[in-house]
Amino acid sequence: MNQSFTVTGMTCGHCEKAVARAVKGIDPKAEVTIDRHLNKVEVVSTCAPELISKAITDEGYIVVQ
Repeated sequence: MNQSFTVTGMTCGHCEKAVARAVKGIDPKAEVTIDRHLNKVEVVSTCAPELISKAITDEGYIVVQ
């Protein structure tokens, strides 16, 4: 399922990798596309959006509801 998140606090490539790693930590098969300039994280995953959001916030970023 395609899911879209608005994530603030990503300022560099390292941030993008950290967010992608957090998502893949709960779903290794997830496809993650990030545009930090637009604060957008697109995820193709069967995981619940709440789990993905929690993984991102646990990494230290803010998911805007």
